[in-house]
Amino acid sequence: MWLRLRTRSACNAELMARLKSTFRAAPVRVRVPATSANLGPGFDALGLALGLYDDVVVRITDEPGLTVDVAGMGAATVARNARNLVVRSLRTTFDRLQSKPRGLEVVCANRIPHGRGLGSSAAAIVAGIVAARTLVVGGHERLDDDATLALASELEGHPDNVAACLRGGLTVSWTDDGGAHAAGLDVSSAILPVVLVPGSSSSTKATRKLLPDQIPHADGAHSAGRAALLVEALRRRPELLTAATEDRLHQSYRAEAMPRTAALLDEIRDAGLPAVVSGAGPTVLVLTTKKTRDQALTFARRGWSALALDVDREGAQVLPL
Repeated sequence: MWLRLRTRSACNAELMARLKSTFRAAPVRVRVPATSANLGPGFDALGLALGLYDDVVVRITDEPGLTVDVAGMGAATVARNARNLVVRSLRTTFDRLQSKPRGLEVVCANRIPHGRGLGSSAAAIVAGIVAARTLVVGGHERLDDDATLALASELEGHPDNVAACLRGGLTVSWTDDGGAHAAGLDVSSAILPVVLVPGSSSSTKATRKLLPDQIPHADGAHSAGRAALLVEALRRRPELLTAATEDRLHQSYRAEAMPRTAALLDEIRDAGLPAVVSGAGPTVLVLTTKKTRDQALTFARRGWSALALDVDREGAQVLPL
């Protein structure tokens, strides 16, 4: 009996020593930005990081189990168990790193609206992956930035939002046989995003079903040219943004699912401002400058929130507690 207890005690001590050598003892805080994908003609390719943030704090515990606390956006509906997207991303990353924590404490402070086309799911996924690789000793070397992008894209289903969330600024993303890739680009300091956020949400999966399998060749050529022009406009020539944000690929097809968004978008563009549907909507993104920001803010309607934001240029960050 004494030998069995001694052996069990020794095993427990060995396990705890292994856990301590695998994971960092201190909790980790990760800040992730909101993102706007597509930006009009850059469908499934362009993403822009915005200065609106979720914060996630994760701690490895000695006791088995899971504790999840959520405050802010989505607090009434977000899962507080293993189905939570941050938790799923954490555990997927731990599995990739062949590290299994005994217990987890997760605290989420959400400021990014959910289901509004501002990358809330991408933010949750990126926060979970970055937190997990930071908690694992040597995690960054074993899961570098390219591998992190690939994993985040795998969990999200596409790379446009997660690329911008990870890297900040403007990103151009694509996939090939080797997985997801992204190139980061500078954004003109003159560009000041404004988002007009409705009280209602939409489903990316549902609105994607409204897109046709084929489009006219002329529309494809138009969108390719505008997407190329949009990169130049965002980087160096904001005066070209109104022309550069013209879209024929997706916004008109999705309009029936969000008529108020479509009407507001037309109204803003008729006023000469470069406005687009943010992601799959229903938020409207206006790419303003110092001269036009106040004008864009006047388009907020009853039940809509108007937020004047900066371009986030840092992407996901590990911050002090």
